[in-house]
Amino acid sequence: MKYDHVDRLLMQWEQQRPDLDPSSMGVIGRLGRVHKIVEQRLQHAFKEYDLSGIEFDILATLRRNNTPITPTAMYQSVMLTSGAMSTRIEHMVQRGLIERIANDKDRRSCKIFLTPEGKALIDKAVESHLENQKAILEPLTDTQQEQLAALLRDWLLANES
Repeated sequence: MKYDHVDRLLMQWEQQRPDLDPSSMGVIGRLGRVHKIVEQRLQHAFKEYDLSGIEFDILATLRRNNTPITPTAMYQSVMLTSGAMSTRIEHMVQRGLIERIANDKDRRSCKIFLTPEGKALIDKAVESHLENQKAILEPLTDTQQEQLAALLRDWLLANES
């Protein structure tokens, strides 16, 4: 049997504190390690397109919605503060990836939308992103991926507000 880093930690706890059940550490510890590995691999792929993860999320959200949306709706979608969102939007406007238009219903607000350049970039980046995700999950069979997705969905449904 092969042991990963977390197995070794669990064995140490078992030796030092046999009265404890550290099995939850096995799940949470592995989720944390998986997150770090996945995040590094995703960021590496985004850099190929000169995008941060947040910029990718903004472009992908605009592409999926296929309609102009307000920065407020955007920052709630990608979990940023309004100030951080304004900075990202301004940077992406300067790069020619998105544009602002006045909001007909609220003159203090605007809506943002993809430029043709932004649309072309996100279309290429999302194709690469999907290939990268497939490569990340390659060690698992299709059935294992479906099982993992179902388990994670159940956990999220019980824990997300």
